[in-house]
Amino acid sequence: MSIRRLPEHLVNRIAAGEVVERPASALKELVENAIDAGATRIAVKLASGGIDLVEVVDDGCGMTAADMALALERHATSKLPDEAIENVVTLGFRGEALPSIASVARLTLESRVRGADGWRRVVDNGAVTEEGPAALPPGTRVRVEGLFDRVPARRKFLRSPRAEYGASLDVVRRLAMARPDIAFSVEHDGRRALSTNAPEDRPGRVAALTDRALIENSVAIDLEREGVRLGGVAGLPTFNRGVADHQYLFVNGRPVKDRLLAGAVRGAYAEMLARDRHPVVALFLDLPADMVDVNVHPAKTEVRFREPQMIRGLIVSGLRRALDEAGHRSAQRPDEAALAAWRPEPIAPTPTLWDEPQGDTLTMSRLPSAVFERRPSFSAPPPLARAEPAWAPPPDTVAHPLGVARGQVAKTYIVAEAEDGLVLVDQHAAHERLVLERMRAALAGGKVAAQALLLPEVVELDEPACDRLEARIGELAELGLDLERFGPRAMLVRSTPALLGQGDVTGLVTDLADELAAFDEALSLKERLDHVASTMACHGSVRAGRVLSVAEMNALLREMEVTPHSGQCNHGRPTWVKLAHGDIEKLFGRK
Repeated sequence: MSIRRLPEHLVNRIAAGEVVERPASALKELVENAIDAGATRIAVKLASGGIDLVEVVDDGCGMTAADMALALERHATSKLPDEAIENVVTLGFRGEALPSIASVARLTLESRVRGADGWRRVVDNGAVTEEGPAALPPGTRVRVEGLFDRVPARRKFLRSPRAEYGASLDVVRRLAMARPDIAFSVEHDGRRALSTNAPEDRPGRVAALTDRALIENSVAIDLEREGVRLGGVAGLPTFNRGVADHQYLFVNGRPVKDRLLAGAVRGAYAEMLARDRHPVVALFLDLPADMVDVNVHPAKTEVRFREPQMIRGLIVSGLRRALDEAGHRSAQRPDEAALAAWRPEPIAPTPTLWDEPQGDTLTMSRLPSAVFERRPSFSAPPPLARAEPAWAPPPDTVAHPLGVARGQVAKTYIVAEAEDGLVLVDQHAAHERLVLERMRAALAGGKVAAQALLLPEVVELDEPACDRLEARIGELAELGLDLERFGPRAMLVRSTPALLGQGDVTGLVTDLADELAAFDEALSLKERLDHVASTMACHGSVRAGRVLSVAEMNALLREMEVTPHSGQCNHGRPTWVKLAHGDIEKLFGRK
């Protein structure tokens, strides 16, 4: 077959396949155009998830009739003043979005420049069908109707209207998060789905678009290194989600989905989250244009960094520094379902002496009987309690954020009184985190101190598990665990980390073998050591079921207040919750 030049309408449809995959991708291009036009308000309307209608209205600079005609031609753009495409500062510049969308839908473009009349141009699947004056405020209105109606091969691959709506809403949410100086609104099938005010500060905008509770359960990120600035909001590890959909990443104001950045976020939260939980973060990376290539993907959802390892290190260190400064904080409010379980016990009304039938005489013998009948009966034995001599006055609650110990419940939970409420602490989870942080500090200082066993202990495992442990004998020795191979299916333990005290050596070694099986090759040396240290800390922590003295409980609280990440255990669960005074009053109907 000889080579031939493709017709213009087919070229446009091929280009549409690159940049218009679904309604959400068309919406992204239109909203980005509105942002680049200097809009301060952007209103979006959708019908059937954008399949039937996508409309974007902005109050930007607008276009003249001549500009509108050029904008509907391929490779025509106002966003690239010269040939230096690496210096582009706008969200788009390829000049393909409008003609590509117009080739697979009915597109109505209306625009007006301030001080001039408006103009309207309609393109139906690549053919101009209408053109003339239009009445509208300064700015631009774009309507896209019947996307892929005449391209059945593409139409049948669209998902349900609900799924397409979810993707479209996510596009606007990400763009709105990047520009808190612009007001956004989204209407779907006549119902308002999203609305933001402007201007807003960045944490407020992020919380408004994700979860209002993020304001109280997050830390601010602000770090600069080698001309690269990292800002944003990071949720506390205990404020997490079951999917990674609440991670928002931006490069020079452009929303991106980049594996390098996502991997850096996972690395920063390592050992602070359970394996099936994900943090809530919004990270904004600003760097010189020559350090990043934004044109490696037609839809510009991916980027390429000139120095990727430096960028990854910046994100990991920035997140960890901010989380370290959070100290003992966690998502402090108790679970709403758990709080709702507290209910006052209904008390049946008791007849009074004056409820006797009229005319009946109340005798003295019946009076004591009636009084005693109204007293509650205690058939069960009273709860056991213990008292300790007060050798010193109790600490001042004002000086301690986690309060002072008042008791222990179920040999598992410490009850403390703080200035602003009641604090409940999971003693095992809290001590587990404290032991891990001690081990990390000791490891950073050189080596974790070891404690020799009086008699070496033999731990029997299968041969692959022994092979994994033997390959990591040097790393484990740095953490105070001295192992030797003892035949094909056993390991000899000579010493354990001194921080762990006397514990279950067999359980510790078995769990370490399992950890190495799950993460050995996928993680760096430091990340592997963190996993190992976390497993050791779990074995060396105060167990649930152990009775603690008041002095021990207060010592634990004080150490939590000065230890990084003590608000969550090594698996991402909270180590403490607080019932504020208002919550307690609600439980008793006082509020």
